[in-house]
Amino acid sequence: MRLRHKPWAKEYMEAQEHVFITHPETLKGNWKSEFKNDNPLFIEVGSGKGQFILGMAQQFPDVNFIAIELFESVAVSIVQKLVETPMPNVRVLTVDAKQLVDYFEAGEVDRVYLNFSDPWPKTRHAKRRLTYKTFLATYEAVLPRGGEIHFKTDNRGLFEYSLESMSQYGMYFTDISLDLHANEPADNVRTEYEERFSAMGQPIYRMEAAFRPKI
Repeated sequence: MRLRHKPWAKEYMEAQEHVFITHPETLKGNWKSEFKNDNPLFIEVGSGKGQFILGMAQQFPDVNFIAIELFESVAVSIVQKLVETPMPNVRVLTVDAKQLVDYFEAGEVDRVYLNFSDPWPKTRHAKRRLTYKTFLATYEAVLPRGGEIHFKTDNRGLFEYSLESMSQYGMYFTDISLDLHANEPADNVRTEYEERFSAMGQPIYRMEAAFRPKI
């Protein structure tokens, strides 16, 4: 994805304090106070322009959602949509997924979504894939015992790599689909990329994977 620089994005987002969290480290261990409820907390790593997480937030108003997007010029689209259509159960962060433990306590996140992540196809870039073992360790650190990752992609290579990476890490799979839209669940929320690739006839791969509770 080629990013269009938006020099005004940072200032605009910081003015939307009810949506955009400028210092998420101050809420570590205390996100329930931000949302003012005890609802489950789901995060999406790499939220893009927000179609998935906003659709999920609308469908599940009793769940709190955090959109995590590294690039301000992309995340600003989510903030703008939330300004136009307020959703009290959504917040936006522009942070690096490598540093999730700086923003969430152990067990504070109830589920992690990874949707259409950059496949980083070259072998030498494997460590950058969001399902590489170091990222898995980071997700495990903020999830509860037996916490889940829900993953979707159009890239078969990344899907196969992720299955192997998660299996080697010791995770197990509760659901695997090699063509999600062939029998699409009624509650599936499509991302922007998902709609685009599906329209081209590309199968969408999906899995739900869980960490094994440590003894």
